[in-house]
Amino acid sequence: MQLRPYGTTDMKVSILGFGGAEIRNSDQATADRLLHSALDAGLNIIDTAECYGNSEELIGQALSGRRSDYYLFTKCGHTAGLEGADWDPVMLRESIDRSLKRLNTDYVDVIHLHSCTEEILRRGEVIQVLQEAKQAGKTRYIGYSGDHNDSRYAVGTGVFDSLETSINIADQESVAIIAEAARKGMGVTAKRPIANAAWAFDSFNEDDYPYVYWRRLQELKYDFLGDVQEGVSVALRFALTVPGVSTAIVGTRNPDRWVQNAKLLEQGMLPEEQYRSITARWAETAGPDWVGQR
Repeated sequence: MQLRPYGTTDMKVSILGFGGAEIRNSDQATADRLLHSALDAGLNIIDTAECYGNSEELIGQALSGRRSDYYLFTKCGHTAGLEGADWDPVMLRESIDRSLKRLNTDYVDVIHLHSCTEEILRRGEVIQVLQEAKQAGKTRYIGYSGDHNDSRYAVGTGVFDSLETSINIADQESVAIIAEAARKGMGVTAKRPIANAAWAFDSFNEDDYPYVYWRRLQELKYDFLGDVQEGVSVALRFALTVPGVSTAIVGTRNPDRWVQNAKLLEQGMLPEEQYRSITARWAETAGPDWVGQR
């Protein structure tokens, strides 16, 4: 699988990464199949978070014997069962140590603050906790995971090595933010690169997470969404064509998905004309409330 530099870090990352949210509450045997099939297909990023149920534990149990085969990203900020309040520095330090224990490792490659608000970032305490973790060797790099104005501020601080943000055919606010992150030497991970394949469904309830993307796509009316597989191919390639994006995180419960997605990428990145057509359609259709989705 194609590798790309991850900003100015020393990591060369696969253009597809494993998203650990969907394995939460799976049994260990299922997680083992999914994770090992991902590495065997050439993926070298495993991304998870403190609040993804037992995802960290499943990963730690499955892959501790292959630690040199992949880069390990996790997120922190929410108590997820710990005492204290979200973003409290004492809790945050405990959360990082808990993640390392669950992941069965002495260090991770990147710790991201998990959807931290600009207000909290401005206080500086959470950034200091991550910097301390980096100095202590608990993480090699530090990052921010989030969207909209919060991510814009995080990038502007210049203290982070990595950005995880939503970017897809139905969520393009972050194109400019990603460009700025790239100028600052940050590695960029695309979240939700296929927009939850929302176009493949007839409808959603308004409180369903994919509803926002589904509603936007009703207005965008991209001509490539008539066929589900073509839509997935174009959407995934679009996210990876956005200048500055290093890798796209995909979650699945299907161990064959990695080979299938790799085939979708055999055509390479989108031709410039098609990429520009998609961004132009967004620019002429998007309303002021079409902001990045957490």
